[in-house]
Amino acid sequence: MEFRTKVELPAGQWEIRHSDKLMLWGSCFVQNIGKQLSDNKFTCDINPFGILYNPMSIAKGLEEIATGKTYTETNLRFDKGMWYSLMHHGSFSSSEKETCLSKINERIRQGATHLRQSDWLIMTWGTARVYQWKEDGSIVGNCHKLPEKLFERRLLNVEEIVEQYRILLPHLRSLNPNLQIIFTVSPIRHAKDGLHGNQLNKAVLLIAIEKLCNLFSYCHYFPSYEIMMDELRDYRFYADDMLHPSSLAIEYIWECFTQTYFSQNTLHIIKEWDAIRKGLEHRPFNEDSEAYHIFLSQILLKIERLKEKLPYLDVQNEIALCQTRLKK
Repeated sequence: MEFRTKVELPAGQWEIRHSDKLMLWGSCFVQNIGKQLSDNKFTCDINPFGILYNPMSIAKGLEEIATGKTYTETNLRFDKGMWYSLMHHGSFSSSEKETCLSKINERIRQGATHLRQSDWLIMTWGTARVYQWKEDGSIVGNCHKLPEKLFERRLLNVEEIVEQYRILLPHLRSLNPNLQIIFTVSPIRHAKDGLHGNQLNKAVLLIAIEKLCNLFSYCHYFPSYEIMMDELRDYRFYADDMLHPSSLAIEYIWECFTQTYFSQNTLHIIKEWDAIRKGLEHRPFNEDSEAYHIFLSQILLKIERLKEKLPYLDVQNEIALCQTRLKK
C-alpha cells in the first residue's frame, strides 16, 4: 500500500554533469541547493546580488550582469552610517562607500564571466509580492529594514512577469546559446498575508513559469514546491517556525534533484567524493601519529586519482589541506 502522493519527476530529459558550469539565483532555498552542488564539486556561482526573492528583482540583476553595469555613488543610499544598494543583500553594505562599490562591481564582473560560460541557470522564485520604492517606482531587491512607508507593496501579475522574461531570456541566450534554464518555486510559505494569500502568491509564480516553459524550449521546471506540499505534508518536515523546510526535507528534495538531473556516473562521482570529504572531516586524537599520516596519504591519493579522471574538478584546497596536515 502507498500512503503518500508521489510527485512525478521529469527524470532523464536533461543531464547535469560535473564538467558543466551552473549559475543560481533566487531565494534562500536556492542557497540550500547551491550549497549541495558546491559541496559535491560542481562549479557554481550562487546569487551574485545576494538572496533575491521575487522574479522581477532577479530579472533586473541578471540584466545588469549581462550588460556589465557599473555601480556608482548615485546607485547607493547612505543611512545610519552605512552605504547600501536597494538591489543587494546587506552583506554588500559598508561604512565606506568605496568598499561597498568595490564589492558590488567585483561581484558583477565575476558574474558576467560566469554567465557567459554557464551551461545551466537555475532560478528559485520565492514570492510574487514586491516592494516598490515610492521615490521612483522601482522594485527593490532588499528593503534593508527601512520604514514600510517608503515602499508600496503589491502582488505582481502573471502577464508582467512573463513579459519581462520574454525579453530577458532571448537576450541571455544570445550571449550564451547553450544556456539551459531551470525554474523552481520555493516551498517556503510566505505567511505574512495569510495562507490563502500565500497560495495566491505561489499560483502567480507557477502560472508564469508554465507560460515561459511553453514559450521557450530551453526552459524547464523542477517541482520542489510540489514535493514539499504533496509528498512532505507532515509537520515533521518543517523547521521550528512551521514555514521553512527542515534539514531532512531539504535533503530529500536534493535527492529528488539528483534523480532528475544526474546520471549513474555522476552519482558515482558524488559518492566517491563524499567518502573523500568525510575522510577530510575526520579528526583523530593524535594528528602526529603514523596511522593518521598513512590515512591522509590514502585520501590524497584518492583526490589525485579523481582529479586525473576529471581534470575540471577544483580540488586544490583539499589537496593543500592534506599536504599541510602531512607536514605537521
